[in-house]
Amino acid sequence: MMDIGSTELLMIVIVAIVVIGPKDLPRALYKVGQVIGKAKGMARHFRSGLDAMVREVELEEMEKKWKADNERIMREYAAANPPASPAVTPAPEPSPAMEPLAEQPAAIPAPATPVTEGER
Repeated sequence: MMDIGSTELLMIVIVAIVVIGPKDLPRALYKVGQVIGKAKGMARHFRSGLDAMVREVELEEMEKKWKADNERIMREYAAANPPASPAVTPAPEPSPAMEPLAEQPAAIPAPATPVTEGER
């Protein structure tokens, strides 16, 4: 990856302790970690955007290829099998018995008369 050996890493740690100091070193390492994390996140976002663009281009190429293949197949099929004249029979005219019924509202019965005291 970055090809940093153990001796180089040890030298970086010693210089960081001398320059930054042992008191502020944890805070500095925390900030470095945050910056590296943000850089990785941006790289991941950029890579996913590129992957999406590549997928779209591949899809367009496949659609063009499929369309060309479909047209070729349809031309070959049309040349091999000319369309036959279909024997079309006209649809029979509907007879009066087949006409739909006119929609009429359903008969609603009159409400029942309330029961009086004497009928109970």
